[in-house]
Amino acid sequence: MTTEQQYFEDAITLESYMAQMESNQDKSYSVYEKFELPEDPEFISLLKEKQPHVLVITEDWCGDAMMNNSILRKLAEAAGLKVRCVYRDQNLELMERYLTNGGRSIPKYIILSQDGEVLGDWGPRAPKVQEFVDEKKSVLPEKNDPQYDLHMKTVIGEISDGFTWNQDFWQAVYEDLRKTFKESLK
Repeated sequence: MTTEQQYFEDAITLESYMAQMESNQDKSYSVYEKFELPEDPEFISLLKEKQPHVLVITEDWCGDAMMNNSILRKLAEAAGLKVRCVYRDQNLELMERYLTNGGRSIPKYIILSQDGEVLGDWGPRAPKVQEFVDEKKSVLPEKNDPQYDLHMKTVIGEISDGFTWNQDFWQAVYEDLRKTFKESLK
């Protein structure tokens, strides 16, 4: 069985991943360029001291990944962290270890020590963002309704717009990442 550390060593950098995105690239870079990392010297110092590695399970068609990976990248750059990405659909064995409610929801961030020990994981959404998604999806008709697909496309568009422009969501992602990193690095 391939370890998380082996996946990390064979993975591509977050910068390379974003540069070769085929879907959502413009939106991802928009979030990346507009998100301002909060002044948080204590947290950044902790990350610089501990230097965890982050293995990201992602796909570029994913709206959550479009937003969250941009925020993670800003955080990683500020703290000098190594972040590597693998594609979910090409690494199902790894994905199966990090299911969310039985599903292959992404992105998933696996926090590793420098020696490759799994310290924690995060994803796919901050609680505040999950509330927004749940609220948007609550208006959908039943899946067997002939209008379901049309309504679902509309809802996905609204969710994607929220991820692209709502700075409160970006802050919620940052705060939830901060919480998970701090718990993982105790």
